[in-house]
Amino acid sequence: MRILEIEGGQEEKLKTETLVVALEALRANKMKAALTMLGVVIGSSCIVLVATVALTGKKYIISQIEAVGSNLVYAQVVRSGPGQAAVQGDEISLADLAAVRAGIPEVREAAGTRESSGSITVNGQVHPVTVTGVTEGFQRIRNLVILAGRFLDADDMASHGKVCVLSQELAALVYPNENAVGRVLQLGELRLTVIGVFKERVSTFGQAEIQKETVIVPFPLMRYILGDEIVRMLYVQADRPEDVPSVTRQVAEILRSRHRPGAVYRVENLGGILETASKISLALTIILLLVGVIALVISGIGIMNIMLVTVTERTREIGVRMAVGAPRREIRWQFLLEAILISGTGALLGILIAVSLLALIKSIVPGEFPVSVSWISVIVAFLVTCLTGVLFGFLPANRAAGLQPTESLRYE
Repeated sequence: MRILEIEGGQEEKLKTETLVVALEALRANKMKAALTMLGVVIGSSCIVLVATVALTGKKYIISQIEAVGSNLVYAQVVRSGPGQAAVQGDEISLADLAAVRAGIPEVREAAGTRESSGSITVNGQVHPVTVTGVTEGFQRIRNLVILAGRFLDADDMASHGKVCVLSQELAALVYPNENAVGRVLQLGELRLTVIGVFKERVSTFGQAEIQKETVIVPFPLMRYILGDEIVRMLYVQADRPEDVPSVTRQVAEILRSRHRPGAVYRVENLGGILETASKISLALTIILLLVGVIALVISGIGIMNIMLVTVTERTREIGVRMAVGAPRREIRWQFLLEAILISGTGALLGILIAVSLLALIKSIVPGEFPVSVSWISVIVAFLVTCLTGVLFGFLPANRAAGLQPTESLRYE
């Protein structure tokens, strides 16, 4: 038992001595260690940044889509036959809207829109505006934010009321520094009472029926303006995200069954946009990850080269340690430990730089952009970087352990 305790104490002493020697060697070559560490810092930073970019991008895309309208399916007529434009009989109608609402159990809400152009006069100047007729349920589907007053309700639709809701930009143009609610807007020959002011929860930059200067009116009023009740865009909201593919398919089937076989309808959902955005995010992630891998490989090669040179320079030191009783495994562990210290310290510095950079970006970018650090990526970056140090440090360490003590002592 006493012999085992002595051997255990000697083992601990050797490990402590090995650590001290490794630290002293790095301290004696600060510049060399720092330059070797630079690639490690870049590589570990890239890993953290890659994961954060991918995670942040995915969250942002999902939040944007949900803000435009969650579980959304939209449909419009494209044409009525090969090389032909759509005819009026193939246009989507209010009857189609009612059929979709009644015929698909998974539908939570459905609405239709119709756009037209108009003009208003402000301080003697004529301004073009977009007039959008909407059915009941449109505001709930599109998540419009009501800034003042209210949105159109069922009574406005039933009574064909001459009321309207203005976009925030248009209200500021027509009624600067005034409350637009309750005012009368002259739209061509129509005099419309403003009952509310709205904005998009997330801007679609004019790619939807909501433009910068938009007047929203009850859909029945569009019959007075245009003489028909054609629905240019049909919106359908599914109950759950998993119902979206089924609802998309059923909407297309209903439209095809209610119109001529030659009519072509585009029925899509926001899943396609999400899929495209995910592919872009994946491509960006792969590119950044390759940068990180290349940086780590280069830093690993640097570690290996520096350690090989170090082994040559310290051949006599290795011979002295072996002569005084240091086993080969301790020599191997000493040089592996130096590689681990370089890679581990570089990993910590790289992670610290990446986290600090992300914190700075988070303080600069708007609050709706969810910059968040993936702590799993921090752990992975540290472990992968340390593993790189071990892999590329093994050859020099093994060479050091393989030196013969007598030849090492004669080395000058």
